[in-house]
Amino acid sequence: MRLTRQTNHAVRMLMYCAVNPNRLSRVGEIASAYAVSELFLFKILQPLVEGGFVETVRGRNGGIRLAMPARDITLRAVVEVTEESFVLAECFETGATDCPLIDSCALNAALRKALNAFLDVLGGYTIEQLAGEKSAMRQRLGLFEPLPVAMASF
Repeated sequence: MRLTRQTNHAVRMLMYCAVNPNRLSRVGEIASAYAVSELFLFKILQPLVEGGFVETVRGRNGGIRLAMPARDITLRAVVEVTEESFVLAECFETGATDCPLIDSCALNAALRKALNAFLDVLGGYTIEQLAGEKSAMRQRLGLFEPLPVAMASF
């Protein structure tokens, strides 16, 4: 299975927010850090807000931040919110095939089992784990001010 660019950058936005917990993150800063279009990131932001992963603060000093601790956001949950389809073969789509084996095909069962295993593995990883060593990641993303001790674990 191949994840979309949208999912890839959604995860990266969450990782950015996870290593920048002491202030609001601006979409422009995130876009610059990852060398991607701001417009593209704004499009990705909507499902992250609707999924409860990110909250936005409007206004001149606004931005985005995680709506829950990074340790509570699984990679699976993000993938399920940002991917439009998990169709691995034509026969996964209801009524989309004329195959006479559709109701008894072992291929369909094998692909469904593989998809479930894929999602189960993603469920074992959190944004906190993906963010890894926060200070090294902050430096790579151009976030140079040190983390306050109280904020470093959120």
